[in-house]
Amino acid sequence: MDLATIIGIALGFAGPIIGFLMEGGHFSGLFGTSAALIVFGGTIGATVASYSIKDIMKVPQLLIEAITLHADVQKELLEIFVTMSEKARRDGLLSLETDIEEGLAGAKYDPMLVKGLKLVVDGTEPELVRNMLNDEIYTFDEEKKKEALIFQTAGGYSPTLGIVGTVMGLIHVLGNLSSADSSKLGGSIALAFIATLYGISFANLVYLPISSKLKIKALQLKREKEFIIEGVLSIQAGHNPRIVREKLESLMVDHKPSKEAKKED
Repeated sequence: MDLATIIGIALGFAGPIIGFLMEGGHFSGLFGTSAALIVFGGTIGATVASYSIKDIMKVPQLLIEAITLHADVQKELLEIFVTMSEKARRDGLLSLETDIEEGLAGAKYDPMLVKGLKLVVDGTEPELVRNMLNDEIYTFDEEKKKEALIFQTAGGYSPTLGIVGTVMGLIHVLGNLSSADSSKLGGSIALAFIATLYGISFANLVYLPISSKLKIKALQLKREKEFIIEGVLSIQAGHNPRIVREKLESLMVDHKPSKEAKKED
């Protein structure tokens, strides 16, 4: 689990609520069924109208993705590329075919790894390999941007629907002002503003943070794919394993020369 997402959202709600209670507010005063229907129903409706049903059906999976950590496999990939570069230089690129089929196919790594290595073993031109894999990254990047945009869109609609809910509540209050009990007037107005509270709170504490988290995770996956491209092309070029290690280590976010590289130096 990605505790940062869960803890962050929890703290985001806890802070304002605790502050409200410290000022003498009552927890029950933060709830309004009609306001919730207007804000959440309106936000969901507007967001659904902005995308296809196919896109909206991804929302549950995207929520899971936002609270799930992505395993960093760059170090493992580094060792795979170094090992394969040694074998390719010693026995030729065709010797990698068995390793690809038996050791990597269906494994936890990005499918691009197997695809790229198969292209190399099949003798595909380096420029074509790079272009094909870069095209795949472009498609992946565009799809991930659209997924994050779903929550960003909801974050844009939510405050507006909050204002709509408040205006509707005030219309009701003012329309019945002449017959209303003056002692209950303040409570009715306060209830009207709950919609604005819901709209702004959920936009800034749920929808937009989830959108940002999805963008960050997409960037991590994109870097992993770019890492794979450089590893695959290094093997195809027949680079020395030491060069492969140093080149790929320089692409890692937490770049620290490995013990193996130091020994080789």
